[in-house]
Order: sequence, then structure tokens, then C-alpha cells
Amino acid sequence: MRKTFIAVSVALGAPFAATPGQAETLNLLIWESYIDQKILDRWTQNSGVAVHQIYYDSGDARDEVLSDPNSNIDLVVVGENGADLFGKRGILEPLTEKNVPSLKDYKPEWTSRCAGYAMPYLWGTMGIAYRSDKISTAPTSWNDLMSPAPGLKKHIAMYDDHNEAFIAPLVLLGKSINANDNETLKQAFELMKKQAPFVLTYDYVITSIQNPDIGKDIYMAIAYSGDQHVLNDKAGTPGVWRYAVPKEGTFSWLDCMAVTTASPRKQLALQLLDFIGSPESAAANAEALTMPTASEAALKLIPAETRSNTEIYPPAEILAKSQYQKELSVQSIQTRRRIISSMANFQ
Repeated sequence: MRKTFIAVSVALGAPFAATPGQAETLNLLIWESYIDQKILDRWTQNSGVAVHQIYYDSGDARDEVLSDPNSNIDLVVVGENGADLFGKRGILEPLTEKNVPSLKDYKPEWTSRCAGYAMPYLWGTMGIAYRSDKISTAPTSWNDLMSPAPGLKKHIAMYDDHNEAFIAPLVLLGKSINANDNETLKQAFELMKKQAPFVLTYDYVITSIQNPDIGKDIYMAIAYSGDQHVLNDKAGTPGVWRYAVPKEGTFSWLDCMAVTTASPRKQLALQLLDFIGSPESAAANAEALTMPTASEAALKLIPAETRSNTEIYPPAEILAKSQYQKELSVQSIQTRRRIISSMANFQ
């Protein structure tokens, strides 16, 4: 794993170059700490092809890079919405069991969510990450995040993505997380405005925890399932960061891994994707990241103790109350981004 975060603003300035000394290098656009480095090392050992990871810390940042025809990206991790959107725009390569044989190990209910343009990668929920040494009672409601206790003022980390930033307020309002109408978004804005004085940062918590100026002051954050393990690793606090799914329900997400149509190394990229999706790699990756896999064949290789861990594999009653993301209208995205940008005025 590369230790340095590569800002996407830099990435947009010039194509990503191959690592010096490597005959071939594949560029993978991905969240930080989102693939087991040992898997990539095995791939390089077997193939002689290096993998260069380019990190993003928001879906908006990723989409900007992916939309750049000169980005030189070979593979990318996108949400299920992004797989459909960028696939239809011709940016992602169509996938079948013919060009990615390991797809046979994924049920149609998973592969269909990646729209035929990507392979199901990892899945989970969105909830609340919290420091158990600072917060003695585990949060149980989105209200614990949106209307925090007085002692949490300037100890909350939110997220400036136009999708995820609205999940907590919209679920609390009993609305769809995919709401497009201005009236509903206005109601969400009022909840976000009320919360703003308690918010220390609107940067993704995995990024902000590494900021020496504020990392130690973050006690609670909106987060993806699995983030708690990365936070403990980054902060050097084993077991301190924990994760809870609010009782009102949440967002059930699926990340998909895709190959770009413009990849100059497309055949190699497809081979790497197949390698990552194989039962052995998918199981090892899920175990290393402490996250659930969508591969049926990989699931059989994962210990029963892990499969029964509800923090990793959420119980059916939680999933029954979960919502999936759908494509938002252009107007909704613009309104949501304006709302997020305005939050600094209320901090």
C-alpha cells in the first residue's frame, strides 16, 4: 500500500505515469486502504505487472478523474450507481464471464447491481463510527450524530459528498435517501444547519483522522462499515473506534470494480480484475479488510466466526430497513452541493 495520499487535483493535471523500472504498470483508482496489498503483491509476483494505486476520498473527486479522458486509469472502484452511469457513457468496459471468468461466482442479484460494467467488490452499510474511550454509550440513532450531546461540540466529522452527506438527515425525516425535490432537501438542510456548530470537519473521516491538527479531536463520524478498523490502524488505537448502525435504517452500499474502456492496457486490466475476483483473492481481501464479500465461492472460504459477526455481515432486520442509492437528478445534485458548501457559514 502506498503511504502517501495522491490528491486528485494533482492527478487531473497530467496523466499518471508508470512507476520507474517497471515494464508495465496498471493504474487503479480506489479509496485509500481499500485492498489488501498482499493480493497486489502476489499479482505482481505472478505477472510481472505492477499496480499503482491512486487514492480518492470522495465520490465526487473520483468521478472528476474518471470523466477525464486523459487520466490514464486502467481500473476503478465505483459505487453501483457509478457503474451504471459511467458504463452507459462508454467509460467502463462491459464485463461478462468470457472476459472475467470469476464473475461466475457472483449471484445475479449482485452482478445486476453493477449493471454489467463492473464486478461486485465489497458491500456494507453506512452508520456511525465512534471512539469508545470518549463516548461511553454506543450511538443507536441518527439523532446521536445530527443532534449531538453538548460535549461533542467540534468533535464530529461529517462528509461533503452529495450523496452520503444527506443520508442521516433524510433517514431521520423518513424520506428516501434519493430525494430530488427541493422541499425535502430544504428540510434536510435545516437539520444539517442545526448540526453544523458541532462539526469539526466535513472531510471524510479516514482522511481527517490523519490530519495532525484535528485527528485526535474527532470522537464521532459518519462512516462506512469497515472504516472503524482503518481508523484504529491509522490512529494507532486498536479496538477503540467502533461502528453502529442506527435503528432508523441506513444506506446499504455495494462497491464495484471496473476496467476503463480507454485503458491502454485493457487485457492486463481484465486479468487483474479476474485475479482480484477469484475465490482465494476475494476471501483473503475480505478477511484482511474485515468486510463482507459478494462472492459465493469466496464466502465458503471465510471462517464461520467471521460470517456470524454482525458488525461485518449485518443481520437481516438491518438490511430490511436499508435503502439503495439511485441516480439523482442534475438539479438535485446541484442543490445538494450548494447546501454542503454553505455549511461552513454555520460552523
